[in-house]
Amino acid sequence: VKALPNPAILALLKQKGCGFDCSSPAELMLAKQVGAAGEQIMFTSNNTTREQFAAAMELDAIVNLDDISLLEKLPQIPERICFRYNPGPARDGNSIIGKPEEAKYGVSRKQIHTAYQKARDMGVKRFGLHSMMASNELNPAYMSDTVAMLLDLVASLRERLGIQCEFINMGGGLGIPYRPCDPPFNLDAMAAQIIQTMESFEARNGFIPKLFMESGRYVTGPHGVLVTRVINHKHIYRDYVGVDASMSALMRPGMYGAYHHIHIHGKHPEQDLKKVDVTGSLCENNDKFAVERLLPRTSEGDILVIHDTGAHGHAMGFNYNGQLRPQELLLTTQGQVRRIRRAETMEDYFATLAFHPLTLDI
Repeated sequence: VKALPNPAILALLKQKGCGFDCSSPAELMLAKQVGAAGEQIMFTSNNTTREQFAAAMELDAIVNLDDISLLEKLPQIPERICFRYNPGPARDGNSIIGKPEEAKYGVSRKQIHTAYQKARDMGVKRFGLHSMMASNELNPAYMSDTVAMLLDLVASLRERLGIQCEFINMGGGLGIPYRPCDPPFNLDAMAAQIIQTMESFEARNGFIPKLFMESGRYVTGPHGVLVTRVINHKHIYRDYVGVDASMSALMRPGMYGAYHHIHIHGKHPEQDLKKVDVTGSLCENNDKFAVERLLPRTSEGDILVIHDTGAHGHAMGFNYNGQLRPQELLLTTQGQVRRIRRAETMEDYFATLAFHPLTLDI
């Protein structure tokens, strides 16, 4: 849900048999709005409150615990529980999600067996296992190695504790080629490696858990664009193309220096090129969609199309400087364009300032 939290899109995904990874009550509500419940929802959060767990358990979602201590925060002990595993230095991370041993997520290698034993002793009957250590990973072997790691732990839990996991969730991380020169993720290679790993596990252990994965970026990322218009040019120590969108509509380039391909509508992509920064209007110097990028020369009014914004675009939007987030439009297979989210308004921005006054004596 966090990749593209729009019920119009979630409903389409549910029709295709997808479930939903949720991390907050708002995301749970979005999943509920499209008719999801029970094992169609996995609630994976961190630093979680009792009230947030209660919201997940109301929908009978799979509760995926980020820490052993959170067993004490559950409003009641569910029949089914999952833990997020962090293997620490036993696995490498990547530049976006970082090293596992430096990440705030998950139950450590040293704690994992104790976590399952404690859950069982508290009355849990059914179990799953989750991990996520990659983000925008283009190497299929990394993902299949994650499955192998989880299956090794499943075997260990069965051997040491007599616990048989019903499923493993290999997490997300399947990458998309943001740069035109990037190779697409080889889904067939990953699938072949995972099938071989799981068949080998079944031959040795006599059972096989279900396999889940969280592929929000892979499913939605390439299918969204941010459309913006040139409104200014500035020539100082660098040349700047100012557009009418800003980092508040697409945070990734400013936050991680992420690359998003840009094309200018109606211009040949390799003719009359000029090195420019493409900027928004926020009072932050990292409010840039491109830095020293060779792009065709632009005129005011030109349309820029910023690619691969279907995931973590609007979802990561914000209102700094009073910027309002844009509308979302859906291009249907019938060739129609349908509005699926209206643009924010000034009334939306000021809505939280209309409230009953509260004064506390200290």
